[in-house]
Amino acid sequence: MTRKDQASPVGSIAPQKGAGHERGKSRALYTAEERVRRDSTVWTLVQGILAPLQFLVFLVSLALVLRALATGEGAFAADASIVVKTLVLYTIMITGSIWEKVVFGKWLFAEAFFWEDVFSMLVLALHSLYLVMLFGEIGTTDQRLLVALTGYATYVINAGQFLWKLRMARLEGAPGAAVPA
Repeated sequence: MTRKDQASPVGSIAPQKGAGHERGKSRALYTAEERVRRDSTVWTLVQGILAPLQFLVFLVSLALVLRALATGEGAFAADASIVVKTLVLYTIMITGSIWEKVVFGKWLFAEAFFWEDVFSMLVLALHSLYLVMLFGEIGTTDQRLLVALTGYATYVINAGQFLWKLRMARLEGAPGAAVPA
């Protein structure tokens, strides 16, 4: 056996898990048992209702925030809409955690949704910072609204992560479909 034939240190690295896949090997997003739990729990329906509702609240609030920043008018409406958006966010996060516990047996950071949950914590932190600024009367209105916009930008990225996982789940659920990499 030549040196080339011997296993290199790179080849001996154990697969790394995360986001429902192992590096180098595709893994289904859900096991058969998890898929059954996902399809039979009411929390899947709750998430299916709350996600588009949150997006609608986001769009209205985004328009109000941009208007307040551009014109200096309507700060109260913008603040009220951000509070509503944040309450909807907390609701979807709590119910999503319950869904994750039912489906995967973990309240948060289940392997299949680990990075989505990590990013969700950033979204929550920014929305919570906004609330602290609002109710603690910290910073200017523009500073507060810019924190909200930063939270909204992270929300859009996080929503994209979840939409990607929804697409993956649909693709792997199709008859004869290969698991996307």
